[in-house]
Amino acid sequence: MFLAPFRWLARNFGTLLLALILAFVVWVSAVVNADPNEEGVFEPVTINVIGQDPGLLLVGDFRNDVSLTLRAPKSIWATINTNPDLVSAWIDLSGLGTGEHTVNVQLQADISPIRILDVDPEEVSVTLEPLLSKELPIELVIEGEPPLGYRQGEAEVEPQNAAVTGAESVVTQVAEVIARIDLTGAIDTIERDVELVAVDGNRNVIHDVTVTPRVVHITQPVSLLGGFKNVVVKVVTTGKVQEGYRLTNISVSPLTVTLFAENPQLIEDIPGFVETLPVDLTGLQDYYETVVSLNLPEGVRVVSDQRVLVQVSIAAIEGSLTLTVPVEVIGLAPDLAAVISPETVDIIVAGPLNILESLTAEDFQAVVDLSGQPPGVYQRAPEVVRFPEEVRVQTILPETIEVEILVAPTSVPNLTGTVSPTALPSPAPTLTPQP
Repeated sequence: MFLAPFRWLARNFGTLLLALILAFVVWVSAVVNADPNEEGVFEPVTINVIGQDPGLLLVGDFRNDVSLTLRAPKSIWATINTNPDLVSAWIDLSGLGTGEHTVNVQLQADISPIRILDVDPEEVSVTLEPLLSKELPIELVIEGEPPLGYRQGEAEVEPQNAAVTGAESVVTQVAEVIARIDLTGAIDTIERDVELVAVDGNRNVIHDVTVTPRVVHITQPVSLLGGFKNVVVKVVTTGKVQEGYRLTNISVSPLTVTLFAENPQLIEDIPGFVETLPVDLTGLQDYYETVVSLNLPEGVRVVSDQRVLVQVSIAAIEGSLTLTVPVEVIGLAPDLAAVISPETVDIIVAGPLNILESLTAEDFQAVVDLSGQPPGVYQRAPEVVRFPEEVRVQTILPETIEVEILVAPTSVPNLTGTVSPTALPSPAPTLTPQP
């Protein structure tokens, strides 16, 4: 009786095993259907370098990424597309010396299940060269020169040497490490940080090397020669601009000039400025420019051009004016009439005083647009649609007016469909100068 279950199991073992296999197949099929395998290309995967001798340097171009053909469930594809670092590639340079080598690309996937079907490329060619470093003095290359009357002193470069590091075949081409500085137009000592550049014997730039330090500090003295002096130009004017206008700006070009005298004492006696000959402003009312000479002491001359350009800016003196203007109705449908309150508005305009003095209310048109409006009571903002172009409308008071739109009486034969306010005597305009 005790052995009966074992006998039954022995007689039905094949059936049980088959049932278990079928259950596993059904489970696998269900999993595959729920998360089917997909085949595709995964790229690019960057090739990392390990095991490189610190005394050697990779030179030249080599393929630094691979393209992989993978087969994996759809869910795995979604994961690696979101986190591409889960698939890595590298080449191992351990034990490799100077020269060219062909190295196999090694792969690792930190997620499963995934199958790598193809790798492109499967191997890469690399070239290793000895790492070389040499120290060179920094050469200062000066471009341009100061203006006439100025001289350059002995430049200071700090530090004075630089190290060039890179592959032996490249470093051996470096003949100089240079720093460039431009003195064109310099009238004072220059202090700046300048980037260093490695060059060959023909001063062609050598790339693929590291220069240490990357920049140096350069102090290049620039000073005046004896008998020379740099002074500013002061414009002298006479007369007054047209009444109703004001002077807004006077500029001169160049702002400074360099003076020279054979007698150094003459230069020493000149203050820090030199005046122009008088520029006459009488009656001017618009922009004006002229070329004038400088008023120089005898024995003193300008190093460059003896004359300067003077530019004069002039603008009208502005004020403001208040006018009372009747409001007209526009856009009203033919079968409607309108009553507006108030019938006039005060407008404040700004502009040149000489223009404002001649203006009257007839020079302006204020309207309220009732286009498309049905009968009713509305608050509408009037606007000024006609005014002289020399002035600006700054304010309309009141900002809104009340408009009552009515159906026009049919018994009035001469009704035109719009009601225009009766013109009222306009108060005298008030003219207010602006500061």
